[in-house]
Amino acid sequence: MRFGFMEDFRNPVKWRRPFPEFYRQILAQIARGEELGYDNIWLTEHHFTEDGYNPSLMTTAAAVAMRTQTIRIGTFIIVLPYQHPVLLAEEVANVDILSDGRFDLGVGQGYSHYEFDALCMNRSERGMRTRESISLIERLFKEDSVTFDGKFTKVKEARLSPTPVQQPAPPIWIGARGPKAITRAAEMGYHLMATIGPDPAPLYMEKLEQSGRDPSKFNIAQLRMVYCADSEDQAGEESQEQLFDMPEFDQDILSEAADAEGDDKPLPVTKPEDMRHSVLAEHFMIGTPQQVAEKLDKFQQEFRCTDFIMNTQFPGIDPARATRSMELFAEQVMPQFRDA
Repeated sequence: MRFGFMEDFRNPVKWRRPFPEFYRQILAQIARGEELGYDNIWLTEHHFTEDGYNPSLMTTAAAVAMRTQTIRIGTFIIVLPYQHPVLLAEEVANVDILSDGRFDLGVGQGYSHYEFDALCMNRSERGMRTRESISLIERLFKEDSVTFDGKFTKVKEARLSPTPVQQPAPPIWIGARGPKAITRAAEMGYHLMATIGPDPAPLYMEKLEQSGRDPSKFNIAQLRMVYCADSEDQAGEESQEQLFDMPEFDQDILSEAADAEGDDKPLPVTKPEDMRHSVLAEHFMIGTPQQVAEKLDKFQQEFRCTDFIMNTQFPGIDPARATRSMELFAEQVMPQFRDA
């Protein structure tokens, strides 16, 4: 199992820092993550949010490429319907060059009705747009010249120049939460990215086999909230307010999207101190390094995962505290699983 961490660059008003200062702190945190031996840094996007959720992943990926040497850089995820597929393919090639072949392209169809409305896009077309775009992008990676007559994009004799370092293409991942999207990811032959919820792996592996593919050649990334401190109380006290704010951000848009089972359920907590003892806590790994290791061991027994992704820089938390948590995890938790 590889270990990575996610950065969303969210900077809530309640805890706001000047954005230039905050970006410098997060880039320093990423560089420290590389020093600690993490395998991947994953970037994630939203648009038009009050907290400045990162809207420009490829720009950020280029900045990360310039600050690092070995850690892989990926998107978890780029919302593909918002992108022009040719321009995105060119940006991917550019970042793959800047990073000397360290880029992973993770894409998804998106779910926020606010974003689709703001962009005057028909949300019901998001699946079709995603499938069409990824098909064109992959052709651009692998063919010298592409003519494409799609419903949403048309190109004539388009070609990438320069091309990615990784040949024939950088790894492609699909973010999926519901059964339909999981099935499409397998049928199209891409790696899978998943978030909190039922394990998508059984369905994904079944569909891979039905499509004539070897499941052992495909990766499954799983995201969880992780925070380590010297004591359980310290870990809870340092993270509970920010953890409490996070579900509120997603609740409205997830309930509207209803992509996966449980999206329409209300939050089970009404105050920050209840977070650690709610049903949500089963998805969190909060505590001492040993407590987190025990939760990770349980997770590994219950979920198939090749790439574990930590969200530790909760929106609003002091980056120095989150970096300390990453240090404790790397020093005391990761070795227990890498040496197993």
